[in-house]
Amino acid sequence: MKKMRNIAIIAHVDHGKTTLVDQLLKQSGTFRQNQQLAERIMDSLDLEREKGITIKAKNASFQYKDYKINIVDTPGHADFGSEVERSLGMVDGVLLLVDSVEGPQAQTKFVLKKAIARDLTPLVLINKIDRTNAQPIQVLDQIFELFLELEASDKQLDFPVLYVSAKEGIALKEWKKEITDEDKRNGFSLLFEAIVTHIPAPTVDPEPAFKLLVANLDYSDYLGRIAIGKIFSGKIKVGSPLFCHQKSAQIVRGNVTAILGFKGLERVELDEASAGDIVGIAGLEEVYIGDTLSDSETIVPLPRIEIDPPTVRMRIAVNDSPLAGREGKFLTARHIYGRLLKEARTNVGLSVQETDIPGTFEVCGRGMMQIAVLVEQMRREGFELMVSRPEVIYKEDPSGIIYEPFEILSVDIPQENLGAVMEMLSKRAGNIRLMRNSQNRVFIECLIPTRGLIGFESEFINLTRAEGYCSHLFYEYGPKQGEVEIRESGVLVSMERGVATTYALENLQQRGVLFIGPGEEVYEGMVVGENKRPGDLLVNPCKAKHLTNIRSQGEGKAIGLEPPRRFRLEEAIEFIAGDELVEVTPTKIRIRKKILDAHERKKASLKVGS
Repeated sequence: MKKMRNIAIIAHVDHGKTTLVDQLLKQSGTFRQNQQLAERIMDSLDLEREKGITIKAKNASFQYKDYKINIVDTPGHADFGSEVERSLGMVDGVLLLVDSVEGPQAQTKFVLKKAIARDLTPLVLINKIDRTNAQPIQVLDQIFELFLELEASDKQLDFPVLYVSAKEGIALKEWKKEITDEDKRNGFSLLFEAIVTHIPAPTVDPEPAFKLLVANLDYSDYLGRIAIGKIFSGKIKVGSPLFCHQKSAQIVRGNVTAILGFKGLERVELDEASAGDIVGIAGLEEVYIGDTLSDSETIVPLPRIEIDPPTVRMRIAVNDSPLAGREGKFLTARHIYGRLLKEARTNVGLSVQETDIPGTFEVCGRGMMQIAVLVEQMRREGFELMVSRPEVIYKEDPSGIIYEPFEILSVDIPQENLGAVMEMLSKRAGNIRLMRNSQNRVFIECLIPTRGLIGFESEFINLTRAEGYCSHLFYEYGPKQGEVEIRESGVLVSMERGVATTYALENLQQRGVLFIGPGEEVYEGMVVGENKRPGDLLVNPCKAKHLTNIRSQGEGKAIGLEPPRRFRLEEAIEFIAGDELVEVTPTKIRIRKKILDAHERKKASLKVGS
């Protein structure tokens, strides 16, 4: 056990965690020299590779000299914070990775706060030192201030620091602008030594009974459900009796059918495992994250994993549009509800509830992206469904005061965009707390309602022409603010069912931005474009040109249609208003009104108004 280290790699999104893991595995000799490897080896999901972010926490290990080092690669996006929280329960130290240009961001503060609360030993890595505008000395000062702000202990404040380039696989004790050939030859040798020197060996309970806290779940077609976690005490062998102590105090019995250890990225079967190791155990079907596994019925279970509550909810419903059922394999409420429950079992940051409306389910999570990623996974699996606009989860105290979630928003923008960004924050009820100028850029920190962040990132990227950075983190619940302006324009709504024609769309594009092209099927109540003016407008995208035997003026003139605006799933969810839904199928993303019939829609709006 003294030759074992359990570490988690934590950082803000896009600060280089997964690239660092790649280099740790390569330089430790985990792979053959001639082995072909993709970039970001740990990002195994298609969505992770496409988006360039880590969504699920993953385990791996490598050997350095006679030390076995278990590593956990964690997500950096705030919406997947529950993955970080449960991963920290398996480790004894953390590698805190910070970008040498951007410095500590919102998620850096969140993950470091959780690590300090667990009294984990930090090793600070200032990454991307090879960038031309790197400022690692200033960033180190910011990191120290962050440790002070989070009330770190004296031992934690005395953290070791290395200056690294995860992309190049270099670690230095002192920062220098010019990287030599000798530095490149040394690679990560200083980092490996720092891990075994500064990160402590696993702390275990001396009692003989076997105890493992389930921090993650996986599934194998051959072994069934696999519970992954750190062994806190005792030993376990294949074939031993196994008892699962659940939240309801119920005890589920079984036998250990397999013990899986980690060797590089692969899982290897073990005959036995002992305290301090991170393993996967098969043999139980009814096991959940936070349960304690033991070889005895009479033990006291380990404290359950506690995570921050969800702040956003969305409704997922059966697709009932006129074009439903043409592409998907899984269409019914039973299919959708079963898939949502399956996700909730392995993702403790999500909760699923049935609603009063048949075929409609409420999903609560930490942020819109967390739920949108789930919907994207479902559509790729062959599901058809509808998704509502995100809503924040309000709380009400006994005196009747309504509270809503607030977040700390940090933006770093070019000076020229300051006026436009300030106007946008004002419309979204943002309250500026800090503003700082530096080298033609402005850093702003503000307190903003979570509902003011719905659709913020897309608008922010367009406004700053992708030259701005933004990050946000849940802060607290506070008294509800006034109305927040999100979408000022209306939409173009089809009044007919049929196929869109070039002739009709040419006339409609003068009214706004189109979401469809010629030849696409539309139906009544489907949103086909964004209106230039406030309010919705009923249009007919299927209108055909009437032919006569007399040649009209301009006959044969070329029709010029602008390319339609195509939404990604997250963009469509951010765009829709409260009376609209996103229809999601394996190949199409459409926006529609909740009530398709125009007369019924008008009646419903009059009832709400009265």
